[in-house]
Amino acid sequence: MNTAEYDLPFMRQALAVAEQAIGLTDPNPRVGCVLVDASDRVIGQGHTQPAGQAHAEVMALRDAAARGADVRGATAYVTLEPCSHHGRTPPCCDALIQAGVARVVAAVEDPNPLVAGQGLARLQAAGIQVASNLLADESRELNIGFFARMQRGQPFVRLKAAVSLDGRTALADGRSQWITGPDARRDGHAWRKRAGAVLTGVGTLLADDPRLDVRLVETPRQPLRVLLDSTLRAPASARLFAPPGDVLVYTAAESPAAIPASNVEIQRMAAPDGRVDLHAVLDDLARRGINELHVEAGAALSAAFLEAGLVDELLVYMAPMLIGPGKPLAELAALPGLDAARRWRFVDIAPLEPDIRLRLRP
Repeated sequence: MNTAEYDLPFMRQALAVAEQAIGLTDPNPRVGCVLVDASDRVIGQGHTQPAGQAHAEVMALRDAAARGADVRGATAYVTLEPCSHHGRTPPCCDALIQAGVARVVAAVEDPNPLVAGQGLARLQAAGIQVASNLLADESRELNIGFFARMQRGQPFVRLKAAVSLDGRTALADGRSQWITGPDARRDGHAWRKRAGAVLTGVGTLLADDPRLDVRLVETPRQPLRVLLDSTLRAPASARLFAPPGDVLVYTAAESPAAIPASNVEIQRMAAPDGRVDLHAVLDDLARRGINELHVEAGAALSAAFLEAGLVDELLVYMAPMLIGPGKPLAELAALPGLDAARRWRFVDIAPLEPDIRLRLRP
């Protein structure tokens, strides 16, 4: 058996551990670490904790200590290159070096410019054997928003919609509860949990009065709730503004009035056309540490995101029903011909009885 084949089961275990950090670590990436001794025994494992607390490597070392295991000479499997800089916590490289591990296998290099290969280089300089690029795609996928924010300065944007077979999100009068069943709605909340922020527009707020929180799955924290409201039409009584959790309102209004709630912040981000500047919004959310942005909006705002080329993934729940006249997924501009249509590829198709979930990327 070659080295990669030997390492694969342990890295898969590290990725499974990393998944436990979903909804917990933002703005930091979701990282898992597994420590294995010379007898192929797992002697410690852990995942990154909330920002400012211990990273995966330190948690795994603590777990090994709690088990009474000696980590000297062990191999550390980490789903992302160990950090090499002082942030809110000390470098994980130093912790591994001081612990005396003999080998470190990282799934992928850290895209953070403060790390970007320096972690592996420091380990190697300390005499530790290093390897990388093992299940790299899986690790990137788990942290797709973190990679997007580090590499292009904007969050990964996921646009969610629930539609009928004929592509309607609601009846013509706006009624939409419920197009999809309980399993699809629960799955939708699991994707909200992944996100650092959930965004909607004022049209959806006025029509549906959504809360945009995570309720149908357990979560250690609520994502930031974001509202785009060009003229500040949202009433202060909207459920979106109710605690717990923070709310960020982007507007184009010249002199935005305050919403009387301590958890609500208003920012002016005006585009030349008098609407909210979507590019500026994404830049600002990235500065705030938002890795994944989950958009649940009406047809007009969904179209604005799509036509601006800002959607990285479509998350579509399709119900086995026909509605007829109704609201579309997006009010896109007419095309001169089919050759001008935006093309998407299927990433995943999953049954959620009686519905199906489709994930697509450009």
